[in-house]
Amino acid sequence: MASNIVQLESVYKSYWRDSLEIPVLHDISFEISHGEFLALMGPSGSGKTTLLNLVAGIDRPSSGRIIVGDEDVSGMPESRLARWRSRHIGFVFQFYNLIPVLKAFENVELPLMLTNLSRQERRRQVQTALDIVGLSDRMHHYPNQLSGGQEQRVAIARAIVTDPTLILADEPTGDLDKQSAEDIMELLSRLNKEFNKTIIMVTHDPRAADKAHLIRNLDKGELVRS
Repeated sequence: MASNIVQLESVYKSYWRDSLEIPVLHDISFEISHGEFLALMGPSGSGKTTLLNLVAGIDRPSSGRIIVGDEDVSGMPESRLARWRSRHIGFVFQFYNLIPVLKAFENVELPLMLTNLSRQERRRQVQTALDIVGLSDRMHHYPNQLSGGQEQRVAIARAIVTDPTLILADEPTGDLDKQSAEDIMELLSRLNKEFNKTIIMVTHDPRAADKAHLIRNLDKGELVRS
């Protein structure tokens, strides 16, 4: 039986605007097993990206607990969070977030700069990640020399280069044409099936969500039945 790799326990999140409390997530509880591929769906403003950021340790819940592996991320000191994220979280964004003045190789290498790996070890891991996404022949290209689909592949290579515990993808196909979107979803599906990567993906696209094992829907900050 697969063990749980993510556990959310009664997670509540709100933001304050002056004296006004704005609730975003209400009493969210669920578990994700190792090797699972979960799609989070729901209308804009339903709290999907906020939930992803909480799991990543980018944001903190107002109450409740978020456990990744055996670590309580919601209670982790700020001094440890950045290093924890660099080891355990690979983030894929809708708009790639590549640094335009760096080549593909250098963009992928960035997360490894926080590690104690030697230059040779970093090179080996970057080349492996680029091989997996099928872009080893583009490693010396700048982002503006790549198509949107290729840029997203570089972003995925950057996300997996540290061999993270979780891949978190926020609308990874949202800025791509239909064919590129299908290619990216095939790649994520392959990472899940062949490399047993646990993936949580936010998406509006039912075709993208079909690649997931499990779909959960958020509406007005609450989990609803599919």
